[in-house]
Amino acid sequence: MNILIMGGPGAGKGTMSAKIVEEFKINHISTGDIFRSEIGKQTELGLMAKSYMDKGYLVPDEVTNAMVKSYLEKLDNTKGFLLDGYPRTLDQAKAFSEMSKGTSLEIEKVLVLEIDFKELAGRVTGRRLCKGCGEIYHVVSHPSKEEGKCDKCGSELYQRKDDTEESLKVRLEEYENSTKPVLDFYEEKGMVARINAAQPIDQVWNDTKKALEDK
Repeated sequence: MNILIMGGPGAGKGTMSAKIVEEFKINHISTGDIFRSEIGKQTELGLMAKSYMDKGYLVPDEVTNAMVKSYLEKLDNTKGFLLDGYPRTLDQAKAFSEMSKGTSLEIEKVLVLEIDFKELAGRVTGRRLCKGCGEIYHVVSHPSKEEGKCDKCGSELYQRKDDTEESLKVRLEEYENSTKPVLDFYEEKGMVARINAAQPIDQVWNDTKKALEDK
């Protein structure tokens, strides 16, 4: 099964992605993974992307699209993949749909984790990360045993500079402006499953699993 997962900052994409990968034994792929791999291996497309990035330019859609397709084609896709962070724009969605049509790379389900601003603000502003191992905590729902210290490695916990309500509003506006056309595109194809991400994690997972099992 080939899945696209979408959701605003703090909606729980990381948590659900980990559960989906474990349950369905599929590849988890982010655009960051693809760029690092292609640039690291110095592929023609990777070097092309790097030339834009080094100049501070956005990588054109045609290069990104080709890189995603090239990367996915090299994977063992017998069980499918979970794609995170792509497509980000309507043009990318249309291009990938055209490129993958009739192949093993076609997207079959689009999961959207939805949550309102008030709930999201509480999650984001209370989030704390470990400087050592990257473990994630929350001051209310998942606090560390000792305030300010990681349970796993003992390193200091910190709050990201953009984990504020003001920053969240900006990031959400950007997300909604860019992703609404993408969602409309997949909605017309009947591929979108909307999940209430404000529920307890177990319930979010139950709804997610059911959406993926219902074909």
